[in-house]
Amino acid sequence: MKELKYSLKHLIVQAVLLVILSAILFYFQNIIGTLAFIASAFMIVDQYTYINNKNKKIEEKIINLNNEFTDITKNAVFKVPFPLLILNDKNKISWFNTYFKDLADDEIEIFNNEVEKILDLKTVKDDEDNLDYYETQVDGKYYRFYPVTIKDSEDKDLTLLYGIDNTAFMDVVTLLDEKRLGLVDIFIDNYDEARNSIKEEERTRVFSDVENILQDFAREHNAYIRKYESDKFSMIVEKHELENIMQQKFSVLDMIKEIKNTNNVPVTLSIGASIIGDNPYEIHEKSRSCLDVALGRGGDQAVVDTGELKYFGGKNKAVEKRNKVKARVVSHALKQLIVQSSNVFIMGHRNPDMDSIGSSLGMLEACRINNKECYIILNEVGPQIENIYNAVLEEKPDYKKYFVKNAFAKENCNSNSLVIICDNHRRNSVECQEIMDIAKNIVVIDHHRRSSDYIKETSLTYLEPYASSASEMVTEVLFYMTEKLEIPKVVAEALLAGITVDTKNFFYQTGVRTFEAASILKRQGADSVRVKKLFKDDERTIKLKSDVIASSKMYKDNIAIGRLEEEVDESILVAAQSADDLLNILGVEASFVLAKIKDKIHVSARSLGKISVQLILEKVGGGGHLTSAGAQLECSMDEAEEKIKQAIDEYIKEDTDESYID
Repeated sequence: MKELKYSLKHLIVQAVLLVILSAILFYFQNIIGTLAFIASAFMIVDQYTYINNKNKKIEEKIINLNNEFTDITKNAVFKVPFPLLILNDKNKISWFNTYFKDLADDEIEIFNNEVEKILDLKTVKDDEDNLDYYETQVDGKYYRFYPVTIKDSEDKDLTLLYGIDNTAFMDVVTLLDEKRLGLVDIFIDNYDEARNSIKEEERTRVFSDVENILQDFAREHNAYIRKYESDKFSMIVEKHELENIMQQKFSVLDMIKEIKNTNNVPVTLSIGASIIGDNPYEIHEKSRSCLDVALGRGGDQAVVDTGELKYFGGKNKAVEKRNKVKARVVSHALKQLIVQSSNVFIMGHRNPDMDSIGSSLGMLEACRINNKECYIILNEVGPQIENIYNAVLEEKPDYKKYFVKNAFAKENCNSNSLVIICDNHRRNSVECQEIMDIAKNIVVIDHHRRSSDYIKETSLTYLEPYASSASEMVTEVLFYMTEKLEIPKVVAEALLAGITVDTKNFFYQTGVRTFEAASILKRQGADSVRVKKLFKDDERTIKLKSDVIASSKMYKDNIAIGRLEEEVDESILVAAQSADDLLNILGVEASFVLAKIKDKIHVSARSLGKISVQLILEKVGGGGHLTSAGAQLECSMDEAEEKIKQAIDEYIKEDTDESYID
């Protein structure tokens, strides 16, 4: 306001000059000087009065204008066509307009209430993590509330929140999101087997039916599909259509399997899909990765990346689809990696079983064949492997130098070292995670269905869910690594023991290749009787198993759940063997045995094939095979049993092809 008023500075200057001039005149002529003083005083007073009156008029105009503006502002606040409210210094509503009242529930008191209790506000922050605005949705409309801090008459902070209807923008965002393109990779995962097994006169018709079904499937969902190899298809589909496909649980999987042929050889698909990625290349990479996961889990299923992996199908037993060419190629590639490395560290999973130690010993021989410094990381010799460990050291005392612990491995591992992981493909389950960050070359050899947390940064991954065991896979690798295979008899028996354990004496997950691997080991001197003796238990273990079986309870009529209440060194061994024995009870299709291991609960699960214990235990963070799986839970025994029952309930509620999230 001061800038708008007339200044008195010029009047003061004029007054000083008049006084000086009057004083000079008075000095020479008293009368004239006196008149000059009188005239100057009159002029100064008159000018001052004029300026003062002008300033008062200006001030009155500004006050009137301010009052008029205040009235306009008040009217505008009450009449603005959007929600408005004021929060006091206690963050409670002290004033609101009718538009905000329309958003609130009539039964909720608004005044002096917290806004969060009236609207479900989502806080949105800026790049510096400061509050930017709030978002909420009311009756299908989207609103964005912006905060403005103001001061009241007592200099207290008030927050003015004004809401903008953001529905039109959100509708565009939703439409763009629904129209976002996803990629679906489709693979006939038993193409060669089906082509060779189906009669020639039916072959063309069967694969023509496959293409027709896929074409119809694509048209139904407004998608574009293209065949780029005899057994591979790629499909582009909008996000909302892919969501519809997921709601239908990828019914195309069953449609393909229903194609009839004389030899009753089912054609199966593996599908990988993704809608995640900043560009087409990233979407393609994620889709291919999902297809690899589907194949790694045994095929005949779909895996979709929507930010988290969703699985569809995969409840049927995997059929043997391996070929010897792949085993030969893997063997030669592994040999090159061994030769080029400075040293080799071999490890299985924590709490190793016969298959883990057997396959590790097999890889030890692969390194010795190539004259490479090598070690097996074994931090603890549990009851499951104690017999074979002692047998190895008894026949080969010098082999003790090959068994090392984590400290030695971390000290001697370098970037040129090779790390071979057997019977496991999950980082969190290995004996020594630290060396995986040191060595640049990692090899994974495993037969379990691939889980979402598999080790990705590997130089070579040999994952075959159709194989009976890692020991079978290692036996084949050894066979192709040298022209004349010669391994110690005790190592051959360790490999045979690994196969025997995982197949339950060649009963489960046993194919032609399994017997071929066993014949190779027999030719290396493996004695079946000695292998049988490796599984002998002491009196205490037998009694513990009997207690578990005797105290087990039936759940859902055909599932047995047992508990080993006592914590013993043989907990894992007792749990696994008890789960096997429970399947011998009439009417039992699956079994779960819980055992205490330090601060965790170990779960061993077995099935005759109708129930996938793998899918059940994956719900609690475990994994394995259709007929054999395991998990470890950090909770009490009662809580663990309740979690298992909940997982069983969820599994039963799912249809054959229903999805679940990992």
